[in-house]
Amino acid sequence: MKKSASDYRLSQIDDNWCAVHQATLVFVVNDSGVLLIRKKRGLGAGKINGPGGKRDAGETSLQCAVREVQEELCITVIEPRQCGELRFQFTDGYSIHVHVYLARSYHGQPTETEEAIPLWFDFSSIPYDQMWADDEIWLPRVLAGEYATGRFVFEGDTLLEQEVSFHQMT
Repeated sequence: MKKSASDYRLSQIDDNWCAVHQATLVFVVNDSGVLLIRKKRGLGAGKINGPGGKRDAGETSLQCAVREVQEELCITVIEPRQCGELRFQFTDGYSIHVHVYLARSYHGQPTETEEAIPLWFDFSSIPYDQMWADDEIWLPRVLAGEYATGRFVFEGDTLLEQEVSFHQMT
């Protein structure tokens, strides 16, 4: 029997939950701002977010993070550090488990590609109204040095339920 939108609840994202895809998000930061992208295709096309994407078979999350930034922005992040783990369940049945990273340095020049347009934003002017609804909940605290663990249920672009916890990164 096919599940309806109301069948997806936060309580289902438990220790037995298994996402359709494993993925990464990377936020490159400097003293005054963060490098984001406007996605040109794929999940979230048209939205602003960090570079990232689905993990390939045999690849670690860290390897995926580095590769995705290279593919989307033509830069190589230096020593990205994991700063979050987010689980997303969509009411259409799609699900994604995202490992979030911060990088404070990189080699190369951020360059537009077929996948993304690079955009720098001051921390005080991050365009949350052009991002996924969950980003405003956890991203400011991650950028301030906290580790985020979250579970989210979306119906399309609409955030239905969420639970996020934070702790200081060591």
